[in-house]
Amino acid sequence: MRKLIQFVRKYPFSILCFLTIWYLSFFTPPETELEEVPFIDKWVHIIMYGGSCTVLWIEYLRKHTLLNKSKLFLLAFLAPILMSGIIELLQEYCTNHRRSGDWLDLAANSTGVTLAVGIGLLLAYLKVFNKHPRHDSLR
Repeated sequence: MRKLIQFVRKYPFSILCFLTIWYLSFFTPPETELEEVPFIDKWVHIIMYGGSCTVLWIEYLRKHTLLNKSKLFLLAFLAPILMSGIIELLQEYCTNHRRSGDWLDLAANSTGVTLAVGIGLLLAYLKVFNKHPRHDSLR
């Protein structure tokens, strides 16, 4: 129980983002004119997963001084992709409204997660670089 509380304290915004994804994945969205835009739903998936995983990276980098590569691989890459696959399977086999499982949604979600990894690694590099800036000898 104590570890769960510590986890929630370390990653409150990430948890909120992923809970929002779960909610949005199972409610019936209203019809809008945006549905006419080609691939709008795929862009939304990329942004939702990319944004959520970027928030996760930011929270991780704020609380840790060293990168634990295996923890980051599991927490910020593999887990969101697996979650996305589970959601797609649940949408396909456990819902009967306009939602249905779509492998292209999984691909879009994975793209967002992968983009977030790139952003997270860039942020990690900038964090280290700002701690130990190089001094130019232009004096």
